[in-house]
Amino acid sequence: IRTQRVTLEDLALTVTSQGTVSPRTESQLISEVSGRVMWVSPSFASGGFFENGTKLLEVDPYDYERGVIQAEADLARTKLRLAEEEAEAVVALKEWSQLGNGNANALTLREPQLADAQAAVTAAESNLETSRRNLERTEIRAPYSGRVRQKQVDVGQFVTTGSVVASIYSVDYAEIRLPLTSNDLAYVDLPLDYRGSRGNREGPLVTLKTKFAGEEHVWTGRITRTEGEIDPKSRMVHAVAQVRNPYARGKDSNRPPLAVGMYVEAEIAGKTVSDVAILPRLALRGDDQISVADG
Repeated sequence: IRTQRVTLEDLALTVTSQGTVSPRTESQLISEVSGRVMWVSPSFASGGFFENGTKLLEVDPYDYERGVIQAEADLARTKLRLAEEEAEAVVALKEWSQLGNGNANALTLREPQLADAQAAVTAAESNLETSRRNLERTEIRAPYSGRVRQKQVDVGQFVTTGSVVASIYSVDYAEIRLPLTSNDLAYVDLPLDYRGSRGNREGPLVTLKTKFAGEEHVWTGRITRTEGEIDPKSRMVHAVAQVRNPYARGKDSNRPPLAVGMYVEAEIAGKTVSDVAILPRLALRGDDQISVADG
């Protein structure tokens, strides 16, 4: 008979789960103008990395450059008309003061004509701003630092307004949805959100492990939130773990990036309990009994 002397100590509990790596932010790049694709960046390829503001592709700007020139000409004409109306309004007021009798009406003083000329200038300025923005939109730039999941167009292809040119995702954080049972929730302190609360409480640490190319690799993250619904089929709660800068090279040069789609096992740091006797599993008799030798 093997025996073990029992001592009471503090124990940090852990809860295990598993999940698949996904990006925190994922978007579809959509063209806001129509035209032929004239140029694409070398990083505009499936798996290519890019930084915030990088020009990924360019649509033929010829028609939009001509649109700006036309809008500038329209603005110049409306300003000329406004100047003429202002001069005529001054003359009309002077003539009425010399020849008129009583109060002149607005039409005599050319007030409606002057208001119309001013409105035309405002409309022309707005049209010029729109033309300039459309010209800027011929260059499609990255909204954040990320990676191309899938590109939909290439050089020479014609795109229309609203067409999808690529699917991209950010590389600042990776997220992993970790399913937890109701029993697991008793052992971890999850950041639950309530109506009216800011929900900024920091969650527990998470250790993520996976095997890649025959070796086990480890990352450290943190639980940032729980999803708003309980899965109606599995009755599980999903906690979301985040890992910062998953594509950065770590201290271990052989460790791969924590890539989207990678399957990982998670160990979530749980609550600490005091005065606990730690026993091997073989000491259990049935589900919840042990033999005690006293004396």
